[in-house]
Amino acid sequence: MKYHQLLKTLILPLAVTITLATDLIWTDTTEHPVAEFPWFAAALLFLLVITVLFFFTALFFPRFREIYQAKSPFYSGIILFLCLINILTAKTATLPVLYFPTLDRIFGVLAEESLFIGKCLLYSLRLQLTGWFFGALAGIGTGIAIGFSHRIRYWIHPLVRILGPIPSTAWIPLVLVSFPGTVSASAFLIALAVWFPTTVLTMNGIANIPNSYFEVAATMGASSRYAIFHVGIPAAMPHMFIGLFNGTCASFITLVTAEMLGAKYGLGWYINWQKDMMAYAHVYAGLIVMSLVCYCIITLLFQLRDKILVWQKGVIKW
Repeated sequence: MKYHQLLKTLILPLAVTITLATDLIWTDTTEHPVAEFPWFAAALLFLLVITVLFFFTALFFPRFREIYQAKSPFYSGIILFLCLINILTAKTATLPVLYFPTLDRIFGVLAEESLFIGKCLLYSLRLQLTGWFFGALAGIGTGIAIGFSHRIRYWIHPLVRILGPIPSTAWIPLVLVSFPGTVSASAFLIALAVWFPTTVLTMNGIANIPNSYFEVAATMGASSRYAIFHVGIPAAMPHMFIGLFNGTCASFITLVTAEMLGAKYGLGWYINWQKDMMAYAHVYAGLIVMSLVCYCIITLLFQLRDKILVWQKGVIKW
């Protein structure tokens, strides 16, 4: 193994070692509340064991070494960034103590309140997936109808252009008096956030389909229904997925506000509740969980896109 390859293999366990040594050797400031357990050091120790195992695995398996060496500088940067945050908070209190808690307290919240945060996560997923499903279904259906029907386009397209850009949260006063419960009202707001970008991208995808596709289908004897479902919709699917990606991001923004409508649980509710309590360690813990969930959902969507649109695999990467 060459010198620079060995360095790329060592950089991650070295970064973890530096961060762990800094946390253990440098005395904490007295301005921050003392954590009941050194959660950050425990996480680093566990991570050190994992990275050392990865290092020895990379020495003997070339394929794993190639992937590991490509990723290790980025993850090393994340570890060193956490080291910097630890210095600015727990070690020197350079950042405001109230708004920037120590990593021990943030990791402690994730560990000690994992069951309660998990319960909030399940509640949020129920709202998120329900609203996302109906919003995506309505958006794709509206986009297809506008794209293929001149009559529907005449009546519905102006309404989409007028009502669609309005933020879904602006409808809260009307939604509260129109729905029987907070769950259905919150799911509707999320669905509305997904509906607009999905509709716009779907109808634009249909509008950009070359006429030659339909001419060839007609020449081969295809009916109008066949041309729509076997030519038009598949050709517009790349734009549909872009609309779904945009709608998914918008739905998470709406989720935080939607869970303020009398919700008893949920990540958005949890973050707002802890913010009002000035418990910022809990706020950051909730944000970490929400970002990981959003990342996983977007990743699953991209994998689904690559399986359905095999001919476009890798064109848009996540």
